[in-house]
Amino acid sequence: MITAPSRRTLLAGALAGLSVPAAAAPPARAAVAPRPNFLIILADDLGWGEIGVQGQRKIATPTIDRLAAEGVRFATAYSGAPLCAPSRCSLLTGLHAGHSTVRENPEGGPQRALIEDDLTFAELLQLSGYRTACIGKWGFGPELPGQPSHPNERGFDEFLGYITHRHAHQYYPRYLWHNAGKVALTGTTYAPDLFLRRAVGFIEEPSDKPFLLYFPTILPHSPSVVPGDAGQYENKPWTRPNRRHAAQVTLLDSHVEQLVAALRKTGKAANTIVLFMSDNGPHREKGVTPGLFDSNGPLRADKRDLYEGGIRVPLIAWSPKLRPRVETRPVAYWDVLPTLADLAGVPAPDGIDGRSFRGMLHGGDGPDHHHLVWNRPRKAQAIRRGRWKAIRFAPGIAGAGPGGRIELYDLGTDLGERKDLSSDRPELVGELMELLDQSIGPDPRRPYGLRMAASGDRVTVTLVNGSAVTWRRVRLALHLPGGRTMTSRQEAAELVPGEEISATFRVTGRGAVTGRASFRTGGRRHTFRRTHDRRRSLV
Repeated sequence: MITAPSRRTLLAGALAGLSVPAAAAPPARAAVAPRPNFLIILADDLGWGEIGVQGQRKIATPTIDRLAAEGVRFATAYSGAPLCAPSRCSLLTGLHAGHSTVRENPEGGPQRALIEDDLTFAELLQLSGYRTACIGKWGFGPELPGQPSHPNERGFDEFLGYITHRHAHQYYPRYLWHNAGKVALTGTTYAPDLFLRRAVGFIEEPSDKPFLLYFPTILPHSPSVVPGDAGQYENKPWTRPNRRHAAQVTLLDSHVEQLVAALRKTGKAANTIVLFMSDNGPHREKGVTPGLFDSNGPLRADKRDLYEGGIRVPLIAWSPKLRPRVETRPVAYWDVLPTLADLAGVPAPDGIDGRSFRGMLHGGDGPDHHHLVWNRPRKAQAIRRGRWKAIRFAPGIAGAGPGGRIELYDLGTDLGERKDLSSDRPELVGELMELLDQSIGPDPRRPYGLRMAASGDRVTVTLVNGSAVTWRRVRLALHLPGGRTMTSRQEAAELVPGEEISATFRVTGRGAVTGRASFRTGGRRHTFRRTHDRRRSLV
């Protein structure tokens, strides 16, 4: 039966390689390009100017600089927010912080969480056959297994690290989470090194599946903690926090080097795209002074601010298949999900704010954003349209009076945001504020994905088309333990956006069953899969 849209859970699709055909599928015997691996390295509070290729002179980052020289450096890349949780939510889900579930950090209240309706890039790839892992800082509570905000429920086969934002401040933790359980530690293990070892192990695991490795390290977040002394910075005439902050950044660079070395060692580098980025601008916490390092170069302010220094961040794409170049057109972190989908050949979900920048990797077209939006509820909001950027401060915030304050900057001539032009261009300010108000509201996404429901001896498989294109020749099946497959007699000639199709199978016995949905779109055959162990309750 075909019914109205229902709540979205997961999505996936059969993927292609770095070059996905736009029209006809290849002949039956033609070789299909392997699907690309993805390694996403997310630094924590690394400033735009804290890497050598973007002007850093006091801190050594030779590996990151080399990746930039060999790959594509996005000089105008924006994070989802000027602080941790909302930025990561934007990265994972393809929504800016005016639409996303998590729009602020846990300051002054409990940690905000992802919900079942959130669709992450890991879910897209996992259900299409990727093996997936998140190793490091997740950043969304609560610390409970089996709930919708846990990494295992949001598309990651394996999780090792911190669940919550605050727990991730501990470099020598007493415990970490590994999948659904806590692992007790002695408080003597330096967590970033542990994460590196497991990430290298994940890369080295033999598998015929492509992989997604999301590596959100806690370096160089405060406190400024490194094993031993500050290494090459120990005798610098700086404060102890600054010496160790510099050591953290160089240690991060070393970890990037070892991850890339693992790709080369295993022969996987040629078919892997590495994205290196930071979640927001640099911090000035526990004695660290960004001015010493010129952490933002020409940009104004740092973490927590909606000036360029808080939201413009490093972004480097590297692969042996990419030609070196510097891209100056703006991209934002909500563009990452559709970019991964585009590179992998997955039909992108409809209603997200992001647009694929795949073309920019090869010097072609990129996201044609009419405007970009940032939102810190009850604090400040910002919008960029072309070269113009406006920031609106809430009453009493950042020195604003009881009526708040609006500032306007021309980034084309004033990258450092020094000259407020709001009084000179009141009509433009009004236009931007109206557009900003229109851009902030409820989640605009539609349900999308594959889900399963079990009741007694019946298992129902449901496919929901939440994309913007029609899916044709839709078929549902259920794989049983022992290799047997049950195929539904019910098929759909086409499934238009917003529609769903369901099939119910009668199953005896226990054990894992896998729902499968196949369809055609864009000249390709796609397959979505989701596995459920019938000995456990469905999530």
